[in-house]
Amino acid sequence: MLDATEGRSPRLGTVTSRVHLRALAPTAGDGTTDELETALTAARSGDEAGFAMLWRDLHPRLLRYLRGCGDEGPEDLAAETWMHVVRGLPTFEGGIPEFRAWLFTIARHRAVDQGRARSRAPQTVSVADPVAAAGLAPTAPSAEQEAADNDATAQALRLVATLPSAQAEMVLLRVVAGLDVADVARLLDKQPGTVRVGVHRALRSLSASLSPSPGHEPEGGE
Repeated sequence: MLDATEGRSPRLGTVTSRVHLRALAPTAGDGTTDELETALTAARSGDEAGFAMLWRDLHPRLLRYLRGCGDEGPEDLAAETWMHVVRGLPTFEGGIPEFRAWLFTIARHRAVDQGRARSRAPQTVSVADPVAAAGLAPTAPSAEQEAADNDATAQALRLVATLPSAQAEMVLLRVVAGLDVADVARLLDKQPGTVRVGVHRALRSLSASLSPSPGHEPEGGE
């Protein structure tokens, strides 16, 4: 997992903290950055297979981010986000880093809108799965692996939820979404230095909460 402050492997002090936070980090998608850049170019021209590759790479991160925000019905909110992407994709300019920042900017705006409208009846948004639309067969994990991944992610999100709201959002955008510090700063209207310090303090706080107390012997110790 990338250190959310400097782009290096984090030194959080405990194996446990690294294991928990790794569950939130972006996972490998369908291809390399070059392949995703090619997919983005194709998707802008209306190519369904190109869009499907982008969707498979970013959709799991998007769901983690929305769950971390505590939103009700993250799947529907993610679908609404992708609808906005589809509408704006033909005029989008930029590469994969800019696309990722754009996607999560839309998602954050949708989450804020949802928070303001919680008293209204939830609206169901139906979006065709672009993977199915392109006639591609996604690789499904085993039931055991999916359950383990979901449990690890849920534990990590519970940890992030213990942070002050401002720090939690920085961690979600930096670690879960995988955005650069500059993109997070622009999205939250903060200085890059403020984001670096905020995420650093958040990760240290999580590390401290997971560190064994003095005199406590880890399981399996002699």
